[in-house]
Amino acid sequence: MDHLLVLMLLLLWSSGLRAEGEHNSTESDDVRLVGGDSRCAGTLEMKYQGDWRPVEGSDWTLKEAAAACTQLDCGSAVSVEWSEESSWRSVWRIRADCVQSGSALRDCATSDSSNSILDLTCSDSVRLVNGTSLCSGRLEVKSNQSNQSWSSVCDADFDQQDAEVVCRELGCGAPSVLQGALYGEVEASMWTKEFQCGGNESALLDCRSSGSERNTCSPGKAVGLTCSGRRGAAALIWFISVQPDDIRLVGGDSRCAGTLEVKRQGDWRPVNDYYSDWTLKEAAVVCRELECGSAVSLEQRKESSYRSVWRIRSDCVQPGSALRGCATPDYSSSVLDLTCSDSVRLVNGKSLCSGRLEVKTNPSNQWWSSVCEADFDQQDAEVVCRELGCGAPSVLQGALYGEVEASMWTKEFQCGGNESALLDCRSSGSERNTCSPGKAVGLTCSESVRLVGGDSRCAGTLELKHQGDWRPVRDGISVWTLKEAVAACRELDCGSAVSVERREESSYRSVWGIRSDCVQSGSALRECATSASSNYILDLTCSDLLLQTNISGYSSVDGVSEAQQQGFHVLRGSTFTISCSVQPQYPGGSFQLNFTSSTSALNYTQPAVNHSAHFLFPAAEPAHQGSYSCVYHVYVITHIFSSESRLISLTVAGKLTVYMQVWKM
Repeated sequence: MDHLLVLMLLLLWSSGLRAEGEHNSTESDDVRLVGGDSRCAGTLEMKYQGDWRPVEGSDWTLKEAAAACTQLDCGSAVSVEWSEESSWRSVWRIRADCVQSGSALRDCATSDSSNSILDLTCSDSVRLVNGTSLCSGRLEVKSNQSNQSWSSVCDADFDQQDAEVVCRELGCGAPSVLQGALYGEVEASMWTKEFQCGGNESALLDCRSSGSERNTCSPGKAVGLTCSGRRGAAALIWFISVQPDDIRLVGGDSRCAGTLEVKRQGDWRPVNDYYSDWTLKEAAVVCRELECGSAVSLEQRKESSYRSVWRIRSDCVQPGSALRGCATPDYSSSVLDLTCSDSVRLVNGKSLCSGRLEVKTNPSNQWWSSVCEADFDQQDAEVVCRELGCGAPSVLQGALYGEVEASMWTKEFQCGGNESALLDCRSSGSERNTCSPGKAVGLTCSESVRLVGGDSRCAGTLELKHQGDWRPVRDGISVWTLKEAVAACRELDCGSAVSVERREESSYRSVWGIRSDCVQSGSALRECATSASSNYILDLTCSDLLLQTNISGYSSVDGVSEAQQQGFHVLRGSTFTISCSVQPQYPGGSFQLNFTSSTSALNYTQPAVNHSAHFLFPAAEPAHQGSYSCVYHVYVITHIFSSESRLISLTVAGKLTVYMQVWKM
């Protein structure tokens, strides 16, 4: 019995150890990098359901790689590559959108077979945390490789040459901002020695360090670092460059136009968009990073042969997010050509065609200035709207888009209206020193959208003018619904959407593809357009299509309708008819005749027959005196829409001549 008790206690103790071991295991026990120079580089493998397999992730970018580096307790993601092997084997396929949602890798895995294998490099001993991109954040250093603990660095122990080494180690561009407390208070322990880098080392821990140790670091003095030349919002300790050194436009007429190229891991390659779904919204992010103006045009260009490119998904391109973090290596013959405005932009507006006007005062220092409305008129506005690829100016008013934050342009523009760029215009010789508050130019240019071939300006084939070219619209990857149609009707000032139809034509032609998710986000149609070829186009009907209902009266006495003469009279006891009609636009519907007097209110309803209805009154009586109107109701798709006539007033008398008065509603 005693032996049995001892055995039971031993079993309980051993099972407790197993449970504790299982509890203490980390996610990194199921993920590893093999075949690289360190435990933080190599082919990504994952153990799932007891099976170690490589990971296939042809759509992975540095964003997904960063999640894997975090699970491995390595530093920042430096590079992600996929290589094709000679034969297929079992892999774990891991979806990029699942990883970005914060889920563990094994929760995103499905069994598959592929010859594409994911190779990943993480920084081994440095990382940037709490930043707005992979190249910004509070600097942390792995202080002990065995226990995987990370330490912040005091800015008194870190200088410009040290920053150059860190940015290079992380695969980023040159350091641009180095300032404490930019990325939160210190949570990790502090690194205790001063770094003494020469600036050319490949890793921070390759640098010499001071012999003495630091015991304390003042609050707010942990190193905050931004690489790749992005302008900070606060006062900077130093500012190296206003232009990122890992993005450029080449082959165009200026530094703000040409083929988009990204530098990653020292390799400049052109950009190919994923699924050809880039729009001016993504282009605008690039223009801002390049310190150019607004996005004017975007084209996908086919080359004669395939070459190495960086494939970048549109959903990865967000303000403040480095493009290199979205790049996946690929081969393609399609590249992106982008044009930004070089010297004008509209800021704080609701679309790319509205905002407070700013002008680049000096191309070398990239400074932007607002314009005083006293120095700007309608002809100047026409030039700006044309330069930005927008429609004609519709609103020109100060203080619409916030107070002035930039400096002021000091001279009056004197455009003729036909210039291609604002800075091509003449300007006054005298300079303005001040501008009253709220007097900075706010400009809204119209969006060039129309419906053609329908019964009115609010129905027909949807067309968009973009880059000077009118083309019909095709829906994008997702099919348009009434939600997207509402945005188009709003831009056309045509009320609500009644119907949207996808129509197939006999042949292909150039169209503008417009993504539904972009339209639903509130963006203007032009901002969501991509060049495409298709035999499908969109026909759209908006609610303001219904023209005004007609109303007329007919008396048995003289047989003359109100529509044919100014006066209309009915005698007591005579027969009279009030007719309602509409132009033939939709089948069916009904007419409601509304009658109101000082003592009563009545209505009569008849179905529409041949788009009209006739309300017969056999004997006119004083009770019929009052006001009449016709309302046409028609059910289209899922809504009932109505159109009301003007109001007429009827008087009934004996043998006296009584006239009907007519008012416009």
